Amino acid sequence: MQISTVASIVVGMVGSVEAVSAGFRYGKNASTLAAAVPHAATQLHATKATTNKTMTSSSSSSQTSRMPCQCQTADISWQRCTRTVPKCIFVDLGAADGNSFHAFLNGDYGALANCPSGGAWEALLVEANPRFKAPLEQAVARFPDTVKAFTATAAYMCEGQTSFFLDTTTTAHNYWGSSMASNHPDVVNSGTQKVTVNTLNLNRLLLEQTIPGDYVLVKMDIEGAEFDIVPCLSNSPSVALMDALWMEQHDPSWGLAGNSLEVMNQAKAALSARGVYMPEYFSQTLLQKVSEVRPRAQK
Repeated sequence: MQISTVASIVVGMVGSVEAVSAGFRYGKNASTLAAAVPHAATQLHATKATTNKTMTSSSSSSQTSRMPCQCQTADISWQRCTRTVPKCIFVDLGAADGNSFHAFLNGDYGALANCPSGGAWEALLVEANPRFKAPLEQAVARFPDTVKAFTATAAYMCEGQTSFFLDTTTTAHNYWGSSMASNHPDVVNSGTQKVTVNTLNLNRLLLEQTIPGDYVLVKMDIEGAEFDIVPCLSNSPSVALMDALWMEQHDPSWGLAGNSLEVMNQAKAALSARGVYMPEYFSQTLLQKVSEVRPRAQK
């Protein structure tokens, strides 16, 4: 999936891969467990230039009017998870064909052996593009007790239905530009083709699928919808269940709620203040880059 910045992406120098020792602390009581984590050197990567990424105020209002639902931080009908055995929980928002999930299995987000309860883990894979239904179902078939896939489902801040616009042109990059935003350049270049999918509320998912003793890592690569979800998440009690957010941040104009970069920065500061670790991150689809995870000591 594509990352876009206001300025051109700075191209790094190719260097050697180093191994670094990182401390991992899983679970509510957070005993320290050491693990060697690969730290990829900055890699040479150039993305195509995009144009007309700044929306006018009228187009921003049009985007907001297409929000499928409003932020929902909590609801008494949601059923809190009753599981008692703590685990690592990998929440993959924008799971694509499972590439980031495979990186999780390979230890790129931290050694699975260090997960609570002797290396126990689960993965929740959320992907809106119906193109990836089959590979995600294959992941479920391979790990029926530990993987759940939410296919043709868009991660969001509430539950409803939305238009999801398909990138059909960037085959070399796993169709990384598919988005809820009709103004995404890859969507426009693909002729603004769309499908209708359900939305999944991250706040509810966290409450119903995780417990305080878990180590919960949310990977978010959702082509602009992060500008809707993260400000909502920062006001939800469910954030207390999270340890880390690995987010690829895109153009603010691809959000539907009209939130600015300033609003996003305030939300990230609120998450950080609540103990959520947020490394600089580019998804496995874009760069094979790994950062050190520093989950909080207490939940």
